[in-house]
Formats: sequence, structure tokens, C-alpha cells
Amino acid sequence: MAATPGVLTDWPWKPLGSFKHVVLAPWVVHSVYSFVAKAESERDVLNLVIAPFLLWRMLHNQIWISLSRHQTAKGNRRIVDKGIEFDQVDRERNWDDQILLNGLLMYIVNMALPSASHLPIWRIDGAILTALLHIGPVEFLYYWLHRALHHHYLYSRYHSHHHSSIVSEPITSVIHPFAEHIAYFLLFAIPMMTAVLTRTASVISLLGYITYIDLMNNMGHCNFELVPKRLFSIFPPLKYMMYTPSYHSLHHTQFRTNYSLFMPIYDYIYGTMDKSSDSLYETSLRKQEDSPDVVHLTHLTTPESIYYLQIGFASLASKPQMPKWYLCLMWPVTYCSMFMNSIYGHTFIEERNVFGKLKLQSWTIPRYSIKYFYDFQRQALNRLVKEAIVEADAAGAKVLSLGLLNQGKEVSGNVELYIQIQPQPKIKVVDGSSLIVAIVVNSIPTGATQVLLRGNLSKVARAIISALCERGIQVSMFYEVEFAKLKLTSKFGSNLALSKKISEKIWLVGDGFSKEEHLKAPKGTLFIPFSEFPPKQLRKDCFYYHTPSMVVPGSLQNLHSCENWLPRRVMSAARVAGIVHALEGWNVDECGSKMFDVEKVWEGSLKHGFRPLMMPNLEKTT
Repeated sequence: MAATPGVLTDWPWKPLGSFKHVVLAPWVVHSVYSFVAKAESERDVLNLVIAPFLLWRMLHNQIWISLSRHQTAKGNRRIVDKGIEFDQVDRERNWDDQILLNGLLMYIVNMALPSASHLPIWRIDGAILTALLHIGPVEFLYYWLHRALHHHYLYSRYHSHHHSSIVSEPITSVIHPFAEHIAYFLLFAIPMMTAVLTRTASVISLLGYITYIDLMNNMGHCNFELVPKRLFSIFPPLKYMMYTPSYHSLHHTQFRTNYSLFMPIYDYIYGTMDKSSDSLYETSLRKQEDSPDVVHLTHLTTPESIYYLQIGFASLASKPQMPKWYLCLMWPVTYCSMFMNSIYGHTFIEERNVFGKLKLQSWTIPRYSIKYFYDFQRQALNRLVKEAIVEADAAGAKVLSLGLLNQGKEVSGNVELYIQIQPQPKIKVVDGSSLIVAIVVNSIPTGATQVLLRGNLSKVARAIISALCERGIQVSMFYEVEFAKLKLTSKFGSNLALSKKISEKIWLVGDGFSKEEHLKAPKGTLFIPFSEFPPKQLRKDCFYYHTPSMVVPGSLQNLHSCENWLPRRVMSAARVAGIVHALEGWNVDECGSKMFDVEKVWEGSLKHGFRPLMMPNLEKTT
């Protein structure tokens, strides 16, 4: 929002929220019906292709968003070395509003003007006219309109909303108040309406011109330089005809320079070109990929989880725990991506963060949780994990943390074996087990004397039992077989008990916790998970903690996506453990059967500003 919002700041369909796209439904139905009902000679191709073209524009923009975020995470040719936070992602989530507006206006013009309907597929004279009018009046008028928007009166009421994004990304280009978009539409309509009125317009020239605007807008707002220097060497005058991402980036950091639309020539003519434009361009091209200090290796959980990644949908990546009804409509795309990832997918950099002097990266393996339980998939998974360890070690990373990967039956154990046979790898692998234990143990309410533990008896479960028994807290079990095993192996057997009436009000639950067991819990039970996947909240009369995780310090930059079952600015225990190991310089591995000192990792996390996460609804009742 602008500093002092002016008239027509909000979009007309803002009250509709996620259902705003229904404003196009009557027009789409009418265009399809008209095309089918009318005779072949009366059918209007342009009116029919408006809806598919709008979908193409959304796809085009999303491709640029994903490409830009991936490249920025890698650090290759990055321009502004700062991060994007949740507030910017929130502000830019309505980037498709301008597509809806343009679609509505295209339908209205097509219906209102006879010369705008029944256009030919292609006319070269109309294409040339459109190009000339853009180079002349549009670029010139935009330059002066843009300078006017930087006058303090208009800037504070409208254009400051756009400039709130210091670090731009492709969708930043269309983040403007409604009134400002009306002005831009009238400007860009000059070439199109002139072609329509002179009856030289064609379907390809009109839609091609809009695609060109999208292309240049997206490219110019990327935070990485992608225009090769050779292009300007071959044709030197091109520097006056086409801007670059670094050129426009200076407008977002300096504000009073580089006002041009796509052609810098007017900045040269009127003396508003930033003197550092050429040097920033050269510097950006020379930047290499980041060498991370800590790599967090994770994988996709469900087929839909690919949309929650930072390179996915901004509205989902910035709002974890918010399922969207429309994802079920995308199942053809979802399962197609799942199939392609299974065959061709490779580990990719998904997010880049900075914490003090540490450079952090998240790497994602394009495999899903369910595949860890199939023998024929395990070999491929282990290969991808090993390749990631080797790559992270070669990149100079100090620590690699395993996120969710240790949930597989053999993955963590194979990582331990692989590390043992490697010739002195420098990197340390951490699965966060000790921090999970510390978070769970310290999440138990003060004064509690007994808990019930349910789930698979993993190394984490056994460590939790030992830690609680050592503190004098009684740990109850459901089943006699598990109870007998633990009674023989635990040093604190006197504090183990076999639950008969199931009266415990604090349940520690992990993988393998069933729905039937869930329903047996007494009213008011507190569920504390020790697995990295949260249990389904089946009971309204019970309370639920999040999975083991911690709130990150405010100094941790560029965190605007996270696991979609955790709130904002919250990291899983495995991810936090990797950071703390690197900060403390602990030269040990924690994977497979290995565990780290629980108290030590807990104290280290608190020391560096991480804090345990509590559920708000539980805090009100305790």
C-alpha cells in the first residue's frame, strides 16, 4: 500500500478474494457460445482466444518467477545482494489482477468496436505500425508519466507502492494501484487501438505486442543479469534500445534515475541515466554462484508440495498451513510434474538465506515422501542423496542437514555408511535428532509427572524416553512388546510403565501413530509430535503442538518460504541443528545411529537466538 493511498487504489474485485477470477466467467462463456453457435464465416477468433491467452500470460509470468527465484538462490549474476521477506511477497501476491483487468477490457473493446472483431490472423503492416508507435509515442510518453509519478504528490499516493520492493523480482513489474494500471493501459492501448481503427490490426500483432510487454517487464525486474555482453558488442546501438535487469534495478535503489520503459534512449537524452549503470552491469555478469556454509537437503512431501516451494506460487510459499481448494483442479499438471521428476528430476537450489556471516542454502530432491517406502525407489534416492553430499562438500559447505530424509527406512543409515567409507570428507552431516529430543523434552509443561509415548521406536523415541526418565518423568507405553523391549534396554526402567487405562493427558506421538490410537486419547489431551510430519488434528477437544521446530532470529534474512505445516519464520529442528553446528564449529556427524549431546545443542540454539515454538491456542489454556 502507498504511504497515503489515493483515489482508486484498491482493485474493484478485492472483496472477492480468491474467487476474483469469476468476473471473467460470463465473458468466457459468451465467447465460447458465440463461436459455437455462429456460422463459420461469422466466428470471431480473437474473442475466442482471449481466455487461453490470459492463461498463457499467467504461465509466462510464473515461468519468469520460478527462473528468477532459482537464479537468485544460486547467487549467479545476482544484482542486489539482499533478500526478499514475507511482507514483499504478501504485497506482490495479486500480480494477476492486471491480467484480469486487461482481459475484461479486451472483451469490452472487442464487443464495442466493430473494427476490433473478426480480425485476420496476421497482417505485416499492422505489426510494423504497432512497433513504430511503441518506439515513438509510447516510450516517450511513459518516460514523462514515470517522472510525474515520482513527484512527491503522486509518489506518496500511488507509485510508492511499487517502490516498496527494493529488491525486485519479475512480478514486481505489475504491482501498482488500480488507478496506475488504468493509466498504463491507456498508454499501451495507443499502438493497438491505432491498428484497430486503421483496420491493420491482426490477432498475432495484438497478442504478440502484449507478450512483448510481459517479456520485457519480467526480464527487467529480475534480480539477476541475463543479457549477454556479446549482444551489445555485436550491435552497440542496442544499449539505447533495450534495457537490462541491472539498468532497471538502479531505478529501484536510487529512485531518481533510469526512468525509461524498455528503451534507455530517453534517459540519455534528458540526462537521467545513472552513471553507475554500465559498471553495475559488468559487475553483475561477473558474479559467480554462492559457496554455501550450510546446505539443508530436503525433498518434496506430497505431489502438491511443489507449489509451496519458494520457486512455486508466491501466495502459497508465503502462507504455509493454508491449503487452497484450487490445487485439486490442477491435478493434471501436478501428476505430470511428479512423473517427469521421477524420470528426469535432479537436485536443485530452492532457497538462499543469510545469517550473520553464514551463507545458507536449501537444496530440494525432486522425490516424494511415499517413495521412501518402495524398495525399487530406494536406490535412486540414495544415489541422489550421495550426489548432494559430494556436491555440497565440493562447494565448501561445512554442514549438510538432512530434512525429512531420515524418515526413510534406510536413508539415514546409508548416509552414515557412505560417510564412513569416504576419504575424509570435510562436510559434516546432521539430521537434527538431538535437537528434536531437546525441543520435545523442553516442550512438556512444567509440573508434568507422566506422559504416554506412541509411535515407532526410532533412535529419537528412545532418546526422548531416556531423557524423560532421567528427569523423573514416568513414560507409559501402549503395548507390552514395546514395553518389554525398552525395559531391557533403558537405563531408567523404573520410570517406564505399561498404560492400562490410558488416562495420560500428555501424549508424545511419532511416525506410526494410528487414527484408532488417536481417538482413544481422553478429552483435553496435549499431543506433542516428535516426528517431522505433524499428526492430523482429528480432535477439537484436544491440543496440538507443532512438529519439533524453532522460531528463527530476526537477523536471518530472505526467509519467505518454509515447510507448509509450519508458521512463518519457523524452521524445522533439522535445519536449525545444521546452522547451530556450523556456528559452533562442532566437528561431528549426526546421522544413522549417531546422536549428539542433547543439552549442548539446546543451549547452542538458544545462545544464537532460536526460540522454541508454542501453539497459540495452547498458551491460552496453560
